[in-house]
Amino acid sequence: MNMRIIKKSKVVFANDKIEKEFNNLSNYDETRKWIEKAIEELKQNAFCGIPIPKRLIPKEYVIKYGVNNLWKYDLPNAWRLDYTIKTPNRVEIISVILEWFNHPDYERRFKY
Repeated sequence: MNMRIIKKSKVVFANDKIEKEFNNLSNYDETRKWIEKAIEELKQNAFCGIPIPKRLIPKEYVIKYGVNNLWKYDLPNAWRLDYTIKTPNRVEIISVILEWFNHPDYERRFKY
């Protein structure tokens, strides 16, 4: 029996640089549209992505963002969006967008 966890969340970017990259995308850019759709889905369910095993979390994410969990959201055309889930208190869930990239860049980040 597949029991999926569904938890609404607030969605934020990991830092101002990542938010600025997103805001600089044209409203007509399909990547922006994909990310907007992902954000809407994450707002409805923080756990809608695919969990990445802890041993595969890039050290850069641990050092830069203090990540102790990582999720992958598959975008169209083999693009990926990486995010982590923070729970600053017992009732609030925050999905933190770390980055998005095409598949070759994703493979480089994860050293596949």
